[in-house]
Amino acid sequence: MGMDTGEAVPTRGRIARSVRMQSRIGFAMLAGVLIYLAYAWTAFDVSGLIASARPERAALLATDAVAHKVHVEKSLRFDKLVIAVEGERTATYKTPPEWVDIDGERVRVDLGDGYTALIEGRTVILNAPDYGEIRVTATKDGVETELPAGEQPDWLRATDAKFDARPSLAQRVQVSRAKIEVHRYFLGWENFFFPFDSPLAALSFGEVTDLVFDGRRLDPERSNAALVFRSFWENPDWQHGNVFVALLETLLMAVLGTFTAAFVGLPLAFLAARNFTPSGTLRFIVRRVFDFLRGIDMLIWSLIFIRAFGLGPLTGALAIAFTDTGTLGKLFSEALENIDRKQVEGVNATGASKLQTYRFGVIPQILPIFVSQGLYYLESNTRSATVIGALGAGGIGLMLVETMRTSRDWENTLYIIILTILLVIAMDNLSGLLRRRLIRGKPD
Repeated sequence: MGMDTGEAVPTRGRIARSVRMQSRIGFAMLAGVLIYLAYAWTAFDVSGLIASARPERAALLATDAVAHKVHVEKSLRFDKLVIAVEGERTATYKTPPEWVDIDGERVRVDLGDGYTALIEGRTVILNAPDYGEIRVTATKDGVETELPAGEQPDWLRATDAKFDARPSLAQRVQVSRAKIEVHRYFLGWENFFFPFDSPLAALSFGEVTDLVFDGRRLDPERSNAALVFRSFWENPDWQHGNVFVALLETLLMAVLGTFTAAFVGLPLAFLAARNFTPSGTLRFIVRRVFDFLRGIDMLIWSLIFIRAFGLGPLTGALAIAFTDTGTLGKLFSEALENIDRKQVEGVNATGASKLQTYRFGVIPQILPIFVSQGLYYLESNTRSATVIGALGAGGIGLMLVETMRTSRDWENTLYIIILTILLVIAMDNLSGLLRRRLIRGKPD
């Protein structure tokens, strides 16, 4: 005999209607998503962005980030030939590399993979194995180009004003009426440790190590260890010292801003908590202050402070402090409203003063949240400080933008990006370690 549960038994028609209804809802949601994607595609002009995309430009930047190039440049105005790494005056070859052959007015450049460029006076002859011989002559009015018969390859652009050929990512030849430039790329970062003209540049790692412990000084004015460190630290191409100082500024910006926000937000949180501030008016005012501070984005605060106080890390720290005071104050006030009153009443029962009640009855309960949120925001603000710095607050962000804005070699940009990522990873691990130690009392 079956048990009567009192629940209505669904009929077949009812089940069918339910299935149809769920199917319609599913199709309606799918249609809504498709309509939204179609709108976003049109509103953001995705078709135009794809059409204007230049993948070859991206490939060029990627190559420039992991490789260095040597310029063989002839100035037609001054009839002067210069061979230099990245075209830097501080990295000019006194003796031509083995792939450059100079014979009087003739300069033959071996570009690798069978490509050669021969410079004779105002003419350069580019020999491309898969195309033929290209002759380009710089005149007073522009350039004259003679191409082999057949279809012009897409890696070559020739106008009356300029000739630009890039057979592959490793070779490039440019000619204008003012100069002839031949570039050859090599994998790796050149002169990363020591400057081009340093006596240490040609030494291997083992030779540098032996030199450090050698009593015979290479420079009579300083020890070999000091010479090695100074040559690395003051490397004009990579600016390791300036990059380190910029990283330190970014870190200090994040630490100062976050700690200021935490220690200002905590007392304000007591004024915003319902169980600690009976006055509804006061609570309303403090909470609206929190809304005002966190309602304005950190970047906007940064622009305001840069306008008010000028450029510098202090403006970045103030921007972080203002925004996070609102956020942390709100989080702390909510934590205070949810504390256990029994622990507070127990401390009160001992005859403790109000300050002692806060110290031993309240603070221990919100300390895990205070530490956890403070460290989390410190880690997050390390990334934010980089962006704020790019606006003008200084630090590694400003240096990163400068390398990109001045079209400096992209290996410098990649170097700064890698250091920034390492800093963020270090802060992530450090904050995680501190959270576990301070909250749980052990590393894991």
